[in-house]
This record gives sequence, C-alpha cells and structure tokens, in this order.
Amino acid sequence: MHVKIVTDSACDLPKSIYKDYDIDMAPLLVHLNNQDYYDGKTIEPKTVYDAMKEGAAPKTSQVSPEAFLDIFTSYVEQDQPCVYIGFSSELSGTFQSATIARQQILDDHPDAKLYVVDTKCASLGQGLVAMRAAQLAKEGAEVEKIVETAEYHAKHMEHIFTVDDLEYLQRGGRVSKAAAFFGGLLQIKPLLHVEDGKLIPLEKIRGTKKVLKRMFELMELRAHDINNQTVAISHADDLQTAEKLAAMINDKYEPKEIIVSNIGAAIGAHAGPCTISLFFLNNTHV
Repeated sequence: MHVKIVTDSACDLPKSIYKDYDIDMAPLLVHLNNQDYYDGKTIEPKTVYDAMKEGAAPKTSQVSPEAFLDIFTSYVEQDQPCVYIGFSSELSGTFQSATIARQQILDDHPDAKLYVVDTKCASLGQGLVAMRAAQLAKEGAEVEKIVETAEYHAKHMEHIFTVDDLEYLQRGGRVSKAAAFFGGLLQIKPLLHVEDGKLIPLEKIRGTKKVLKRMFELMELRAHDINNQTVAISHADDLQTAEKLAAMINDKYEPKEIIVSNIGAAIGAHAGPCTISLFFLNNTHV
C-alpha cells in the first residue's frame, strides 16, 4: 500500500493535481458575509475577491483537530502510512491542529506511520512540496524518504509575491500597519517573500510592469537550476498578469512545468485581489 499524502487547502493546488496524485485535502474555513464555507469545496475564490472589491472583510479559521483526527484515522486504521504536508505554522494554527490529532492517534496506535511536515510555506509553495511528496508516493517510495524530501523542498522553497493593496494583509495581522500605510502611497507595489514561515517585505517598486520584471530577476538570482524544476505562479483573479510572468520565464528558460493556478479563498481572503506569487526551489532539485 503506497504512502498517502494529505495537505490542506492553503496549498492552492489545482483540483486536477489532487486527482492525478491522489492527494487528500483538509479545507480551511472561510467566513464571508455571515456565512461559513469550506475553502476549495463550497466556495470559489472569485466569490471572495468580488466581495472584497465591494468592501467585504472575509475571515478564515484553521482546520480543527477533529477534522484531522477523522482524516488521519481513516488511513491509520488501514495500516496505510500517511504524511501531512502543512501550511506554515507561523501563519495559521492549522499545523498545530494536525499535531494535536497526530498525538491523539499515536497515543492509541503507537506504531502508526503518521508524519506531519511544517512546510513554513503557503499557497503553491506548499503545493509544490505536497506535489513532490505525492509524486514519490505514487512511485512507491518509502515514507521516510518522502518526509526527508518534503522537508528539503520546504526548506528551499522561495516565495516572491506582490499584492495590490497591503491593507488586506494588515487587516489579518500578516504585516504591520506601518508597512501597509507606506505600501499604499504613490502606487508603490510591494514585493514580499517568506522567511522562516513569515511574510517579510522585501522591496518597494513603482508600477506593475517593473514589479514583474523584478520578480523574474529575483528568480534568476535565487533559483539554482530553473530548467530542472517545476515553477509555480498563483494569482488572485488576475490570470492575464500571471500568464505574462509565465511567458517571461518561458522566453528564456525551459522549466519542467509552470503551474499557473488561482489563489484559493483562504489565502486570498488575506492577500486580496490581484496578488501575484512566484514559487521555485532555490537549491538543487531532489
């Protein structure tokens, strides 16, 4: 029996990849206009972005320990090894929920092969880690090899992204009020990255065209071997800009694949409409 890979909806993987690689997904909750929705299951990202443009302030909730307990138990009871590839513990309590559920299961099933990996990643950065783990699982790799590779990829996963308005991140406590204020001045486009699981402002650039060019430059500086890895671009209802960035990469390099996908409702509720994110490995591909 192959190793089962579980992740959560913050990874923003396209539905086709969940299906192709047999990945199980635990949805975060999205609270919008007094209604609760399951991210990736009962709400579309565009619904969230349209509401935010009209002034709505959606909130999100972590996956509960009980939800993880149900998922993990279903595999442990079949003696199937299971690896959870989790959303950054610095940005959500979801990984803590998974850790609590895992401990409860190990108390009753001490020999269970149940592992949890805190990727310190978000969106398709986390998604690329989950996908690589699932590729190995599909190939029949041992669970220890999958965990080791996932941890390596997580450690070397770059996130370079820009948001249309830092106010959205500030509302959710993801960046400081001061950073949000200065980012909104003079049409400055902030560039951010992820450092040890946290969102860190990187540079301030004026204009969308310049910011895409700078994202591409940073990838050239930081990526070890662009032609030998899968690159990912996620966008918040701005496919046209995401495709421009993909074209810039394809004009000069030949990555194994460029995945372009919507930022899901949970991440999007904090990042806001028109966010563009670029993900790649900054060291040798495993």
